[in-house]
Amino acid sequence: MHGDRGSVSAELVIATPLLLLMVLALVQFALWSHATHIAQAAASQGLATARAQNGTTAAGTSTAQQLLDQLASGPLTGSVVASERTADSASVRVSGTATSVLPFLSLPVHAEAAGPVERFVPDLEGG
Repeated sequence: MHGDRGSVSAELVIATPLLLLMVLALVQFALWSHATHIAQAAASQGLATARAQNGTTAAGTSTAQQLLDQLASGPLTGSVVASERTADSASVRVSGTATSVLPFLSLPVHAEAAGPVERFVPDLEGG
């Protein structure tokens, strides 16, 4: 019995930091997931603007950046928006880094939305 003295304290010294690390890892994953959802929402919103009939890449980038400015001040840092539009399709890419809770951990965030450009096609049948 006397040989077991202090074993509970030693176990707590080892288990408490591991438990704290597991909780912080869970919080880090939640922040990364939230940042990814925000980036995807911004890319989708930018695409909706860029692919409109009279839309432009600048308008798509601006719309995505405005949404990021409103939503991403906490979970997403260093965000960059890039838009592209051709005669047939448009795409918006958002990238950045999730806010770090764990030291020395930097999780990248990428989201992309793409779709066809809206255009007016007249009815040729004259029905």
